[in-house]
Amino acid sequence: MSARERRGAGEAGSGSIAKNRQAFHDYEVLSKIECGLVLTGTEVKSLREGRVAFADSFAEVRGDELFLLNLNISEYRMGNRFNHPAARRRKLLAHKAEIRKLRAAVEQRGLTMVPLGLHWSRGIAKVELGVVRGRQLHDKRDALRKKDQRREAERAMRGTRR
Repeated sequence: MSARERRGAGEAGSGSIAKNRQAFHDYEVLSKIECGLVLTGTEVKSLREGRVAFADSFAEVRGDELFLLNLNISEYRMGNRFNHPAARRRKLLAHKAEIRKLRAAVEQRGLTMVPLGLHWSRGIAKVELGVVRGRQLHDKRDALRKKDQRREAERAMRGTRR
């Protein structure tokens, strides 16, 4: 039996940790990139419990490095005096060419980078970073209207299949 088979379904081997649903409502996602996160031990344990909040989190390029700010990973309940601060600046791991592309998009086109979700990839925490453009109120209404129309069409199609 392999290590992957011994691991339970809710363990940290693979799968979603959390999704930033508000980002899909507030922003139009233009492109996505997967980055690694530099974390401490208690942050990883807290992520395994799913204790993360995306409110007002964003990414920025400083120098030649990419950082994630305002991502709130709650303190580990069983931690000691070496527990991590909840909302610290976390370094993201990406290739230099990808960082250059992100910097160009943010500086030239006035876009921003927000985390869209966190997931496990072979036991390693990854963040899905989106290059996004803010939506106006009327754009949000249009997006909700299209989503409702798509749901109605799917329901109608489901009804004809039975």
